[in-house]
Amino acid sequence: MATRVPVASGRLLSSVRKWYYNLSGFNKIGLMRDDTIYEDNDVKEALRRLPENVYNDRMFRIKRALDLSMKHQILPKDQWTKYEEDEHYLMPYLDEVIRERKEKEEWMKK
Repeated sequence: MATRVPVASGRLLSSVRKWYYNLSGFNKIGLMRDDTIYEDNDVKEALRRLPENVYNDRMFRIKRALDLSMKHQILPKDQWTKYEEDEHYLMPYLDEVIRERKEKEEWMKK
């Protein structure tokens, strides 16, 4: 017997995502989701490939967040990063780096 998924599940899931995004707190100090990714070798290479203006914007957000964190302050609510405005600027570069690394590993096996 098949289970029916309610139509509202998409809206519910979206609401939960927004709630969790706001609960995480990094948006209150002006960071985007990709600013909080742990920097392993793949991420460092993806960061190296970012356009200069995107990289500079990232560094500004991180420096501002560090300053706010040291002062135990948050930004005014109108300056928080909104869920709808948070773009995954690093993911296309990171996906490419991971794909290239896996391809290189496959090539080295031969």
